[in-house]
Amino acid sequence: MFRSIPEETTRLAALQRGEVDIVYSIRGELAEELQRTPGLTLKPVVPPAPFWVYFADQWDPKSPWHDERVRRAASFALDRQAMNDAITLGYSKITGSVIPYSFEFFWQPPLPTYDPAKAKQLLAEAGHPDGFDAGDFYCDSSYSPVAEAALDNFQAAGFRLRLRPLERAAFVEAYSGKKLKNLILGGSGAFGNAATRLEAFVVKGGAYVYGSYPDLDALYQQQAAELDHKKRAAILDKMQQILAERMVYAPVWQLGFINGVGPRVGQSGFGLIADFAYTAPFEDITIKGT
Repeated sequence: MFRSIPEETTRLAALQRGEVDIVYSIRGELAEELQRTPGLTLKPVVPPAPFWVYFADQWDPKSPWHDERVRRAASFALDRQAMNDAITLGYSKITGSVIPYSFEFFWQPPLPTYDPAKAKQLLAEAGHPDGFDAGDFYCDSSYSPVAEAALDNFQAAGFRLRLRPLERAAFVEAYSGKKLKNLILGGSGAFGNAATRLEAFVVKGGAYVYGSYPDLDALYQQQAAELDHKKRAAILDKMQQILAERMVYAPVWQLGFINGVGPRVGQSGFGLIADFAYTAPFEDITIKGT
């Protein structure tokens, strides 16, 4: 039997009382409490779900985000490892890409670094020595802890932002409807390959694309018509390299999705299917003593 328990604290309490045997998505201090609770087991998995900060106004010449130095400063401002340790207990994988590392045609970019001094230097070079009013920072409210940690980093570097969490349905509708501005904490756990992820988030006409670059659009069309696998891979590598060089996105991590399992469970099913975040196949899940 499945139960919907939206509140994270309530999910953990239900597991501790033995009312449920498996819970999804337990983070931060609650995940640490789960680890300390006798009989309970932490089950982290890493699905194909990178998170990123999207600079939605970068194509507007009047916006500060149009300047690549400002976008790069924002990336340097993010202490990704500290966020990872605090929220996902170090189980997320720091990444410099919006493409999951397990996807076909994934190109490995340099890993992003935390350098607040460099962030402030770049802001000064871009004409913002005292920082600037950076507008609103939108997120799916279920991942507010991630956005709040990023916000603290941004504000320390001089980006004065206002967090705007939205309930998931409203967030997805606004994000895909091109209604958001300034910064967006985005992510995707959809399956596919590098080309399908680029189509949705990078190329002109994509569901979550607020603006695009003509050379990337042209390369995408070129790879779509290329039948030679190696040549297609080379084109997609080039696209991902350009994406990283221009700081179209500031990738954060590939999510470490933390779950909890109670003492009655034998085989939980976590990790049996590659890249799958949940318990499956159900036929393989077992209860001890049965």
